[in-house]
Amino acid sequence: MRKTAVLGTIALIGLSPLTMASDLEKGKQVFSQDAQPSCTICHTLADAGSAGAVGPDLDELKPTKEQVVNAVTSGVGIMPAFNELLSEEQIQAVAHYVATVTGGNK
Repeated sequence: MRKTAVLGTIALIGLSPLTMASDLEKGKQVFSQDAQPSCTICHTLADAGSAGAVGPDLDELKPTKEQVVNAVTSGVGIMPAFNELLSEEQIQAVAHYVATVTGGNK
């Protein structure tokens, strides 16, 4: 019953489960490959198979999408800003990905 309700809600807002999965894949690609330097160098994130120890462990931090957008756009601490290196679409994708796979969206 719960799965049906979720799928019904997704259908109502115009997103298919496939679209949601592809959005996560886009974000994972930004996290693992597109951002230079790669987010994997500094951050631990189990879903991406990364074990960086410079920045926070994202699995433990569980940042919200808004927190990730702010950090990626403006930088924080020793993390550089990526607003000139990544498009707004890429920033939104990586923020959605990190917040979703860490449970920060809950």
